Amino acid sequence: MIKLVFLLWTIFPTVLLGQLQTIRNCTLVPKDWADGDSFAVKFPDGKERTVRLYGVDCIEMHVKGDDTNARRLRDQRRYFGIADITIAKSVGEAAKVSSAGWMQKPFIVRTMFADARGDSRYERVYGFIELADGRDLSEALVEAGLARAFGVVRQLHDGRTGDEWAEHLKDLELIAARKGLGAWKHTDWTRLAESRKEARDEVKELKVAQGEENASEDNPVDLNKATLEELMKLPKVGRKTAEEIIKARPYRSLKDLDKVSGIGAKTIELIGPLVKVGGKL
Repeated sequence: MIKLVFLLWTIFPTVLLGQLQTIRNCTLVPKDWADGDSFAVKFPDGKERTVRLYGVDCIEMHVKGDDTNARRLRDQRRYFGIADITIAKSVGEAAKVSSAGWMQKPFIVRTMFADARGDSRYERVYGFIELADGRDLSEALVEAGLARAFGVVRQLHDGRTGDEWAEHLKDLELIAARKGLGAWKHTDWTRLAESRKEARDEVKELKVAQGEENASEDNPVDLNKATLEELMKLPKVGRKTAEEIIKARPYRSLKDLDKVSGIGAKTIELIGPLVKVGGKL
């Protein structure tokens, strides 16, 4: 038994403590579908897992035949103020190349194995990646102007809160924009505000148009598997609360929502009939 515990501690140093797990000697598995912020990783236990970076969003490059990714590409292009969608895609391709290059040597993954599906067809886990040279991959991408500071965050292994880190990423983004790096090299500053407003207006319009697709007792949302967009269909659940729900995974029962920041007893009572846990109502 002692040997088994030692072996688990060697491979997954913090799993026995229920904390963010620090997993060393991970390697990249090249895949055609990978992009700058999501890729296949081989763990020391020999299992291959898809890791989605915390805190950042690289521009989509795989949009052929995929309406969802095409809409995301349009939103990302507008965020950076890039007029030419072909140029925007090229930035996404550059992000993939850079991430792969930086991960040529074994690296560290820190994860809670929280579900990170952007698409319900695929399984992904959120994670931080510490490169061989000590840099954080999310930060490196933002510093190079190859990603925006955007998405789910959580407390880091060094004690910083997710909100503190998110602000740090925003600062790095501002510096990259000022230097005109990566995507920011192609920004049309005269139309940036207008482009971002167009993106926000479209999101509002889509929400109105999809009003009939909200969660219901006949179509409950799985707290452990739902995407960010699916969670936002729940009443009283906006983007921030949806991100908090994802960060607090996994759930064993509806009562576990007590640990989610921003959700009180009244909200749990309201959304209770509209959610399920682990495939069970």
